[in-house]
This record gives sequence, structure tokens and C-alpha cells, in this order.
Amino acid sequence: MKFTFISVGKKNDSDIENAVADYTKRIGRYFQIEWKLIPTSDVEKEAQVILKNLDSGDFVVILDDKGKEMNTIELAQFIEKRMNASDKRIVFVIGGAYGFHENVYKRANFKWSLSKLTFPHQLVRLILAESLYRAISVIKKEPYHHK
Repeated sequence: MKFTFISVGKKNDSDIENAVADYTKRIGRYFQIEWKLIPTSDVEKEAQVILKNLDSGDFVVILDDKGKEMNTIELAQFIEKRMNASDKRIVFVIGGAYGFHENVYKRANFKWSLSKLTFPHQLVRLILAESLYRAISVIKKEPYHHK
């Protein structure tokens, strides 16, 4: 299985980027992983670029404040379910400041909310990467997650 992260925005904070790179490396021990950063634009142009980066067989998860919240165990179960469904690639999409165009909503297979709080996009990338690594550690029965 492969994880692809598509994120609208830019890199600003090297400390956050270094932390994202660390979790990306950790996840990479178990799954193929790639990041695609899309420049900020209007919602329609962002949607065109996002949709162009998706394949028909992708399982697409958009991060959306109206999505379903999950704890770490639920996220691990979600990933295991996708693995058992033989999904080749899960694509996690972080939208721009104004959300997603309706065409991205239509293409999404799942809407996930990290929190009811609003975070800067760079921080969302870090929270996403760490959350996925933590869920993978549960799946692999490693001690990173202590519950």
C-alpha cells in the first residue's frame, strides 16, 4: 500500500517541515509514501490540480472540519480495513484556506476531521503524519502508542 499526501499551501517553518520529514521517514519503513504540495490559488484551480493527481482506483480521504473524528485506535482500524480491501493507494488531501471545490467533495471516499479546531496548514501536515505513524505503530504492535 502507498500513502500519498496532497496539501495546498507552502513550506514556511523549517522546524515543522523537519518534524514532518521525520514522521514521513518513520512511515516509510512500512509503506511507500509521497507528499505533493500544491500552490495556493482559488478553490477551482486547486481542485483541478488535486483531481489531476488522483487515479481512478485511489481511496481518497479529505481532511474536512465536517468529517468524522477518529481516535488512534479507530484510525488504525480504518487503515487496516483499507489494507484488507486491497487498496493500492490512500490519498490524504489537505485543502486550501477556503476548503474544497464541490468536485473534490464528490471524489472523496471519506471525510476525516482531525479536530474541531482550526490549524495552520503546515501544522495539519505534521498532525496528519504523526497521527498516521501512531496508528501504524498500533497495527504493527510497536510501543509508540502507549494505550
